[in-house]
This record gives sequence, C-alpha cells and structure tokens, in this order.
Amino acid sequence: MIAALLLVPLAHTATVLIPKTVFDSTSNFEQYFTYNYPWGGTTHNGGARMDRAHVAISNSTLTITAQPVKGQPSATHGGKQIAINYLSGAVGAKQHFTVPKGGGFVFSGSFQATTTKGTWPAFWLTAVNGWPPEIDMAEWKGSGKISFNTFNTSSVLSWKDVTYSNPSQYHAIKCELKDVNGKDTQAKFWMDGALQATHVGKDYTGKPFYLVINLQMEGSSGSPGPTVNTTYSVRDLEVTTL
Repeated sequence: MIAALLLVPLAHTATVLIPKTVFDSTSNFEQYFTYNYPWGGTTHNGGARMDRAHVAISNSTLTITAQPVKGQPSATHGGKQIAINYLSGAVGAKQHFTVPKGGGFVFSGSFQATTTKGTWPAFWLTAVNGWPPEIDMAEWKGSGKISFNTFNTSSVLSWKDVTYSNPSQYHAIKCELKDVNGKDTQAKFWMDGALQATHVGKDYTGKPFYLVINLQMEGSSGSPGPTVNTTYSVRDLEVTTL
C-alpha cells in the first residue's frame, strides 16, 4: 500500500523592501532614501524650504527639524508666491512603489509628530507620473488631529480625521495597500493597532508612487507657525510586500 502524500500549501513570505534597520546609520539611510523631494526641488506647498542639514539620523531614528528663518526667497506653487519662513527637511525613497495586480504593500513605522498650528508633518505616497493618485498614510495639519486621505481627484477624495492624543509620544502607523480587482487599490489605515479607515483608490493599481516623509510648515496647517524649532521623528520604518 502506497501512503497518500499530504500536500501542504507553502506559506507566503513577504519581501522586505525597506528594512527596520534603515535608520540605524546614515549609510543605511542613504541606501534607500534621497534628501529633499524625490521628484526634485526643495519647496512644495508650504512655508518651508528643505535641505539636507535639517535631516538627522541618530539612535535608529530619523529626525527632521524645522527652523524659523528670515530673508529666504519666496517659492512658487500652483502659480502662487509662497513666503518661506522656515528651513526644514524632506526625504524620499529611491524606490517607486507600484501595486501590482493581485499584490500590494505594507508601510509601517512609529512616529512622533507635532500638531501645533503651522506645522505640517506627513508620511505619504504621491504619483510619479502626474497627479493624482495620492495617499496620505499619516498627515498632521496643526489641528490636534491626524488625517488619513486618499485622492482620486482634487475634489473626489476619501478622508478620516482622528484626534491625536499625546503628540509628544510615539504612535504606531500602518497602511496596507492591496489590489482589489486588477484596477483599484484598497488602502487600510491603522494607528496604534486599531483600524481607522478603509478607502479605495480608483485606478491606482499599476501606477507608481513616490514615498515621502517631510516636515512642511504653514500652508494648509495655518499661520503663523511656531517661532522656535519644531521636530518630527520616525523610527522602526518598514516597507514590505503583502
């Protein structure tokens, strides 16, 4: 008698794209990230100009500092002049992230972010080839809340604002992106282990994203911003496939 073979499905193993050791040293960091916005440029939609000097890696933590300054030339965004009142920092992943059919990604980390008026820290994904799509995996806009946003157009979007208690402490943030039908991507957002929102990005599947961590100032977070240095810190950052 020949014994029947028991077929056991192989366990799926996620691929680590950015490891938790990324902030263990500057050399580790620079393997995966560039300074300033990943599409090029040092200004965007607020009152801070980004530079390398305001980005620091220490004790396995990324810290961005926004410093009040005077005398900076204005920036232009959307055809409007924006006064630059701060020097700050932005970093962008060297890799682009494209949700494939049947696949997805998990972005996670621990964040210490201010909610003071005029401060605008963010952890977000935005389109490489034209805008939208955009997914704000965590955004703080000086209101005492954290926002989770998904843009299909500038006027068609999903969002969830949640009270952000104890901003001086670190909070765990996770966003899972998953293709749902070969065209659309589901985005799930967690804070401190609790599911906060579930959105669907229309036609997001197959479109590459930049990953950005930045401390913008003023703009949509209100003005005037603080007159002292502001910091935004991240540790335990990890990006994996589903």
